[in-house]
Amino acid sequence: MKKTILLIILTFALGANAQEVKTLTLREAINYALENKADAKKAKLKVENSEYQIQEVRSRALPQISANGNLTYNPVIQTTVIDGAGFGQPGTTIQAAFGQKWVSTAGVSLTQAIFDQTVFTGLKAAKSTREFYQINNQLSEEQVIERVANNYYQVYVQRQKLTVIDSTYKNTNKVKDIIKGQFDNGLAKKIDLDRILVKISNINTQRQQVLNAVQIQENALKFYMGMPIETQIEIPQTAFEVGPQALSEIPNTTNRTEYLLLKKQEQLLFYQKKAVEASYYPTLSLNAGYNYIGQGPKMPIGGKPADGVYWSDFSSIGLNLKVPIFTGFGTRAKVRQADIEIRTVQEDLVDTKLALDLAFANAKTQIDNSLTTINNQKENAQLAKEVLDNTRNNYVQGLASLTDLLDAENALTEAQNNYTSAVLEYKLAEIQLIKSKGELKTLINN
Repeated sequence: MKKTILLIILTFALGANAQEVKTLTLREAINYALENKADAKKAKLKVENSEYQIQEVRSRALPQISANGNLTYNPVIQTTVIDGAGFGQPGTTIQAAFGQKWVSTAGVSLTQAIFDQTVFTGLKAAKSTREFYQINNQLSEEQVIERVANNYYQVYVQRQKLTVIDSTYKNTNKVKDIIKGQFDNGLAKKIDLDRILVKISNINTQRQQVLNAVQIQENALKFYMGMPIETQIEIPQTAFEVGPQALSEIPNTTNRTEYLLLKKQEQLLFYQKKAVEASYYPTLSLNAGYNYIGQGPKMPIGGKPADGVYWSDFSSIGLNLKVPIFTGFGTRAKVRQADIEIRTVQEDLVDTKLALDLAFANAKTQIDNSLTTINNQKENAQLAKEVLDNTRNNYVQGLASLTDLLDAENALTEAQNNYTSAVLEYKLAEIQLIKSKGELKTLINN
C-alpha cells in the first residue's frame, strides 16, 4: 500500500513538472517565429507559387496539342438542290442528300504561337514577379523580426517591474517586522502598524496587476512567434544589455527592403503597360491537324465497308495572322491607365524614401535621449537606495518618521521603474535604428 501511494505521488509530481519552461534568447525567439509564424510561412508560399506562375506563362510559348473525337447521328439528312446539267440532265433540278446517318471523327490538333508580343512580355513580367515575391518574403521576415523583438523587450520590462515589486515587498515586510516589534514593546503606535499593513496590501494588489501584465505580454509575444499559448517561457537576465550604436553612419535608404519592393512593383507595372501595348502588334500562329473520319448508315465504330461504313483520313496545316486595326481607342485608354499607375508608384517611392530617412533621424534622436535618461535614472536609483538605507536606520533610531520611510521606499520603486522604462525606450529605439539601416536580420546572429 505504501509503495502504491508513493507511486501515485511521484506520478502526479512528474505530471506537474511535465510542462517545462522554455528559456528564450532574442535570437531563439526570432528563429522560432521565422519557422512557425503564419506571416513568414505565407510569404515563402508566395515565392514558391511564383515559380508556377512562370511555368504558366512559359506554357503559352510552347506547342498546344490536344486530341478530339466525336460521334454524330443525323436522323434527318439535309438535302441540297443542284443543277442537273452537271449530271447529264440539263434543264432539270436535282435534290440530293449529302452525308450519312452516322459520322465519327477522331484526330489530333496542334497550335503553336510564332509571334505574340504579349507572350514575350509575359515571360519577362513573370520572372520579375518571382523577384517581387522574394523581396516581399524578405520584408515579411523583417516585419516578423521587428514585432518579435519589440514584444520580447516589453515582456522583459514587465518581468523587471515584477522584480522591483518583489524587492519592495520584501523590504516593506522587514519594516513591518520592525514596527510590529516596536508596537509589541509599546514603542510604536497602532496607526503606524496599520499604515504599513495597508502598504503591504497595496503592494500585493500592484504585484497581481503586474503579474497579469506579464502574462498578457507573454501571450502577445507567443502569438507573434507562432508559439502555442500554453508554452511556459523565460527570458534570460542578460537580454537587456545597453550597448553603443553607430549613429554617425547615414544609411542608404534605396537599399531598404520597403524601397526595393516598390521599385520592383514599378517594374511590374512597366511590364503591365508593355503587355497592353502588345495589343497593337499583329499575332501569328501555326495550326495543324490530323483526323480520321468514318461514315455510314450504321454506327461507324467497328464498322467495315461490307457494312456500308467507310473510313478515310484528312489533315490540314495553316497559318493564322491577326492584325489589329481599330479598337475604338480602348487600347490607348488602357495604356494611359497603366502609365498613371506607374507615376503613382513613383510618387510612393519619393514618399517612402522621406519616411525611411525620418525613421532613422527619429531613432537616432531617441537613442541619444534614452542614453542620457538611462544614465540619469541609474544614478537616481542608486541615490534613492542610499536614501532608503539611511532613512531606515534613522527610523529605527527614532530620528525619522514612518512617513519619511514610506516616501523613501516609494522613491526607490519609482526610480527603479523609471530606469527600466528608460532601458525599454532605448531598446525599442535601437530596433528602429537597426531597421532604418536595413540590418534587422543581424538580430538573428546576436
